[in-house]
Amino acid sequence: MMQDDSAQTARRALETQLPQVHQRVSAIDVRKGVATVVLAPPEDASATDEAGVRNAVEAALLEIPDIERVRVIVESERQSAPSARRSEPAPVRPPAPVIIAVGSGKGGVGKSTMAANLAGACVRQGLRTGLVDADVFGPSAPRLFGLTDAPGLRKTDAGIEPLRAHGVKLVSTGFLVGEREPVVWRGPMVTGAIRQFLSEVDWDGGDGPLDVLIIDMPPGTGDAQLAIAQGMPISGAVIVSTPQTVALDDARKAMALFERTEIPVLGMIENMSFFLCPHCGEGSEIFGRGGARAEAEQMGIPFLGEIPLHPSLREASDAGRLVALEDGPLAGAFERAASAMLETARTANRPAPEIVFEE
Repeated sequence: MMQDDSAQTARRALETQLPQVHQRVSAIDVRKGVATVVLAPPEDASATDEAGVRNAVEAALLEIPDIERVRVIVESERQSAPSARRSEPAPVRPPAPVIIAVGSGKGGVGKSTMAANLAGACVRQGLRTGLVDADVFGPSAPRLFGLTDAPGLRKTDAGIEPLRAHGVKLVSTGFLVGEREPVVWRGPMVTGAIRQFLSEVDWDGGDGPLDVLIIDMPPGTGDAQLAIAQGMPISGAVIVSTPQTVALDDARKAMALFERTEIPVLGMIENMSFFLCPHCGEGSEIFGRGGARAEAEQMGIPFLGEIPLHPSLREASDAGRLVALEDGPLAGAFERAASAMLETARTANRPAPEIVFEE
């Protein structure tokens, strides 16, 4: 059965068995036995048993032979006058005392590789670390963490169970779709999935709460980015860029998004800062070294470090290893960048000292 036929069958099943719920259906997607249903918010949330609605939808769709799992996403109530301020949505209990968004403003600068290895460097420092791969249309975490054959995410009464690799707990839309399948989701499905990753994951899992959570931001400055910025009390953001001017132009846009949503920018990391020859150890400035450092100085934000271009980083990433957990100059570079990032996050959110004037 084709994917469109499966979605139509699911829609007809809800229309027949749950007509009231069917009226709330915004979108249905069925891929590889997983049905994703997006529901509009109820007219009267106080009088609606959303847990019962979810269970009813799951029971109805699991009767369809081609459907093995069901995900129900409920859209949040739309505001008549949307605001960029983070105080609009209902407060979410933070999963960690330090939550850091790693963004770039554009793709292709190694943002996901940086986020994964910064998480690995945090693990190496003895911190309980989680990672949210929020790059919905280009999830890289399954490959970077060696989990391309993972069976998918499960949801229990405690919440979505994150997968684990290299000491990091992580969730990703890459665990919901096939490795070669595109994510063909409408806006509400994207923002709904992101909100679930931010608020419904059982990060504790019996091991204790996280010390730090890394969010691999999607590139750009649209609805998905705002859903993250408004949906979680983020401690600060790290901007990843290559030294090139064209990358720095988009990095400025990412910084502007965080500033408008009142998220402090913790600093910049320059990826591919120079090519480190694996044979002679000499550095070659292929893309023009120092652009991110100069931009950070101009913006008045910390420069967190340089990550060189080296074959071992590509090899480790393709093999599902974190070079930050290995030995060598790359591991040292990530350790220094992570230490600077964490220290800046702590000081950025430190309350101002109270000044008392003696009479």
